[in-house]
Amino acid sequence: MGLKVIGSGFGRTGTNSLKLALEQLGFGPCHHMFEVAGNPGQLPFWQAAARGEIPNWDEVFADYNSSVDWPSAKFWRELADHYPEAKIVHSVRPSDKWFESVHNTIYPSMMARNERPSPARERGEMAYELIIQQTFDGRMDDRDHAIAVYEAHTREVLDTIPPERLLVYNVGEGWEPLCRFLGVPVPKTPYPHTNTTSMFQERLAR
Repeated sequence: MGLKVIGSGFGRTGTNSLKLALEQLGFGPCHHMFEVAGNPGQLPFWQAAARGEIPNWDEVFADYNSSVDWPSAKFWRELADHYPEAKIVHSVRPSDKWFESVHNTIYPSMMARNERPSPARERGEMAYELIIQQTFDGRMDDRDHAIAVYEAHTREVLDTIPPERLLVYNVGEGWEPLCRFLGVPVPKTPYPHTNTTSMFQERLAR
């Protein structure tokens, strides 16, 4: 298909809500970490990427029109170069709220990866390597360091992507800025709101 929208924002910035929004607007299917869990053929691509072996992006995203969340957000620059016509949506939220959300959801999940059965364990290993080790230098538990990485990431995206190609977006803004940027009508239905901290924790407990 070829990606038409690339999400460069880190996980826990409303990426699953953004996934559902993009799909509702006609930019689906949208790739997300949930797709790695739901599609067994996806995991080997990202395991290779974690080893430094950049996969064939057209093969990775053969069934997708957009991408958000980790693991693809780790490769936002490569994807932006590979799909030069794609628009970039950089999802954000206040730094302290992002850190709190991460430490109530994905961080403990990754740290408990070895307690899970296969293939969840292998997904956790991939995520741990790409996110905690490579993105946060093994210091995702260090609040100041993690927030500094998070904020530097946004600055890097802003410095790299031309303004006409980029939307810096807080999902709390709703449909209007996203639809205006993508050139599509605003739906009459409410903006999706899903995968909250409590939802994540309930799913993990199950």
